[in-house]
Amino acid sequence: MNKERNFAMWMVMPAAIVVGLVVVWPFIYNVFISLSNMSLLHIHDWKFVGLKQYQKVFSDTAFYVVMGKTFVWTIINVTFHVTIGVALAVILHENVPGKRLFRTLLILPWAIPPVVTALTWRGLFHYEYGAVNLIWTKVFEQTPIQWLNDPVGTFAACVVTNVWLGFPFMMVVALGGLQSIPRELYEAAMIDGASAWQRFKTITLPMLVPVLTPAIVLGFVWTFNKVDIIWLVSNGGEPADKTHILVSFVYRAAFNLYRYGYAAAGSIVIFALLVIFSVVFMRRAKMKMAD
Repeated sequence: MNKERNFAMWMVMPAAIVVGLVVVWPFIYNVFISLSNMSLLHIHDWKFVGLKQYQKVFSDTAFYVVMGKTFVWTIINVTFHVTIGVALAVILHENVPGKRLFRTLLILPWAIPPVVTALTWRGLFHYEYGAVNLIWTKVFEQTPIQWLNDPVGTFAACVVTNVWLGFPFMMVVALGGLQSIPRELYEAAMIDGASAWQRFKTITLPMLVPVLTPAIVLGFVWTFNKVDIIWLVSNGGEPADKTHILVSFVYRAAFNLYRYGYAAAGSIVIFALLVIFSVVFMRRAKMKMAD
């Protein structure tokens, strides 16, 4: 028994070392920095200042504005991810002609690197040459829109980009959940005269909840921290730094303004928010499933 345990420990050790070096140690170091005054001015002579950086974070009105925008960004994106993903999964689960081809095509947005996706969509929203304005002016005969020069337009462009990037994940998860639902339940419901909507409401949706719950939590965390889409589509939070979410706001504080202590404290706050959300959401989901 001891030999088996020792063998298992040796097998796990390489992965544990990598996780320690890549995840645990950077997190601990980030906590230390958040308790210091490290910045460009104090890069070599920094010292511990306690919770002063956290006081700066919580007293910064801009932080709360960006936080509210971040929750709006996350809720909109995750809602569209789940809605579009489940709808497509339900369609592709039926005997649709060419569904294998459609499955492959619909997974492509998830397979393409996010950097490529972000830069492509930024080009599509270009005022003069972008396909979005060309369609808007030629098909709908409207005046072109300055998508990337307006905070609302830029935010909308980021949302569209991230929705296009994120719905395939939810679709794949929902497809897996649908394949585990027994066909006999639908056959019995059809015999009882249940409509398609009633079958979806009473069978499909309740059976998908246990599968979608962890996927929604994961999607919420991913979207909350989606710095690449925001940074690349809005070109670093433009116009006038009004398109930031929390993670890009903290990224700017660290690598543009060189406020390392402040940025580290902000990142710890983001981590705490996501932990609280994940725990609360999972507990509520378990309580509803138990009922």
